[in-house]
Amino acid sequence: MKILEVQERSPKLINKLLKVWESSVMATHHFLSEAEILKIKEYVPEALSGVGRLFIAEDDEHLPVAFMGVENGSLEMLFIKAEERGNGIGKKLIQYGILNLSVKRLAVNEQNPQAKGFYEHMGFRVYKRTDHDEQGNPYPLLYMEYHEAEGN
Repeated sequence: MKILEVQERSPKLINKLLKVWESSVMATHHFLSEAEILKIKEYVPEALSGVGRLFIAEDDEHLPVAFMGVENGSLEMLFIKAEERGNGIGKKLIQYGILNLSVKRLAVNEQNPQAKGFYEHMGFRVYKRTDHDEQGNPYPLLYMEYHEAEGN
């Protein structure tokens, strides 16, 4: 597996990453209905195109299995294909972000306890909670900051 920064975000690549996103969300975001996932999916290509820096993890066949978006020291997105979860890809991406991109902040859905636990394991701690997500939907967000001494 290798991590590469994506400069050109072609429609073909965005479609591949959209499949990774959907696989990841179906495996982790059990609090969302299928209709809600389809609605959110409409905005993912724009988010992928607009995020400051986009990194993908590729398998041996050069297919994306995970991606991470970073902007101004904030992790904006991290999604791992369902069948690749638990293989260390998320950890490698986060460590890369912390070491090379000064990632210090992120937001995670409170209703996604696996993600919260993963980020805590990586050294992030909750400093703020909101009752709604950034789009105003009733999905509480936990805002987390990195604490270097606690990270793995």
